[in-house]
Parts: sequence; structure tokens; C-alpha cells
Amino acid sequence: VGRRRALSIVDAEELRPVIVPDMTDTAAPRPAALDASRRTAKAIHDVPASFMLDMEMYADAAALGYEGVSFYVAGRGGVLGEVEHTVVFEAFTFFPPETVKAGWESGASVEPRVEAAERFAGYAAKWATANIPDDSGDLARLAELCGSVISAADPTGAPVFAGWRDLPEPEGARELVVHRLNALRELRAARHGAAVREVGLDPVDAFMIRTPYMAGIFGWPEPTEGPDDAAQAKWARAETLTDERFGADLAVLDDEALAELCTLCDELLAAVS
Repeated sequence: VGRRRALSIVDAEELRPVIVPDMTDTAAPRPAALDASRRTAKAIHDVPASFMLDMEMYADAAALGYEGVSFYVAGRGGVLGEVEHTVVFEAFTFFPPETVKAGWESGASVEPRVEAAERFAGYAAKWATANIPDDSGDLARLAELCGSVISAADPTGAPVFAGWRDLPEPEGARELVVHRLNALRELRAARHGAAVREVGLDPVDAFMIRTPYMAGIFGWPEPTEGPDDAAQAKWARAETLTDERFGADLAVLDDEALAELCTLCDELLAAVS
């Protein structure tokens, strides 16, 4: 009540069904990798999210002709190339199809997809230069560890991650670490999206549990009540699956490297918080 149900990913005639990779047979990661998945989750989410929330970026984009959240859609989704809005909707998982369609189609009149993606990555680097202080830990080592995970990761079901991985990388340590953390953010987000679908959680409920304060910005109705207990239980299960599957991605690192990754993520998060 007071909040519309999300449009199913197969409800609308113009939307193609989402193909979700079968990950039910994925072996549980070893304990150190599972612990690292949980411990690094906040840094991997929050550090790259900071550049995406930078109002200066959107002001610059507006001067180019982008409107509303269209630069977010075009910039983040631009790594997918010249595809239909349905492909972007499927890859993003948690946003209303109307918002994705409007942002994707309006962004096409501003610049080609690849240029939007490179501009988005450029703002990530710009944010890193301006906001990561000198005492942020060993950024070169953190970037190296992230790079090992990125290179080895299976991109199945993670098209935005795959596209971001193919972008040119910046040279500076600050800039490179944010760029690679965003790659891991996209990888974890893809694992999360697959888990949400697997447990049968409506994407709008997932959005309202995680970021209800962002609902209006992205086109969901402002919530008048929170998701019910059943949705909360599905969310908890999806979080567990996400930790396990991203832990499997991190398992390419040995236990000593995983401990380093956790420490360096903690140090960076503390430095920018």
C-alpha cells in the first residue's frame, strides 16, 4: 500500500526476459575469502559511489545537455555500447524501466555511448585526485590486488563489469584504485542482482531496503512504508548469496593477500569518510 509494485522484468511487452546465470552450483569460498567479501563490501560500494554522487559532475554534464539522471544512465551504461535500453535495464536491475529508457534515449543525443562511458570514468579519476588524501594507505598495492581479482573474474552475468574492465585505465595511484574499485563494485552488484532474482525478491523492495532515500531521484514512488518481513528475509538471503559469490571472485587471492586487501580497503574508507 502506498508503493507500487515493481514492473516485472518480463511484464512489459517491449522488455526481454533477463537471462540469469545459474550459480546454484557455485562452491562456497574458503573462509578467508568469504570474510574478505563481507569486510570489503562497504569500501567497494562507498568509495566509487562517492564520485557518482558528486554534484559537480552532474552540473558539468547538464552543461553538455544531459538532463536529470541521464548522465548516470548513459555514463554507467555506456560501457555496454550501442544497445537498446532494455539491455541497460537488465544490467542495472534495480531501477524503473521508464527511468532507464528515458535516460538512455536522451543521452544518445548528447554523445556516443563510448564517449559517455569514458567521460564517466574521467569523473571517477577527477574525484579521486581531489578527494583521496595522502595518508590513505598503500594505494598502489590496493590497486594491484584489485587488478588481480578483476583480471581473473568470470564476467558471466556481469556486463557492466565486463565493459568497465575494458576501459582505458588512469595512471595515478589514486585514480587507478578508484577505477578498479568501481570495477569490483560492478562485479559485486552483478552477483547481488543475480542473487536478488534467485530468491524472488522484487527489485523495488531491494531498492527500498538498501536506499529508500534515493527512490524519488530514480523514479520509484516515495515509500510510505517499508518492505514487509517476507521481503526482508529474502533480502537477508540475497545478501548471504552475494557474499558467497563475490567471495568466490576474491578467492583468486591467497589468504595473506586477502588480509592485505581488507586492511587497505579499511584504511581507504577511513581516509575518505
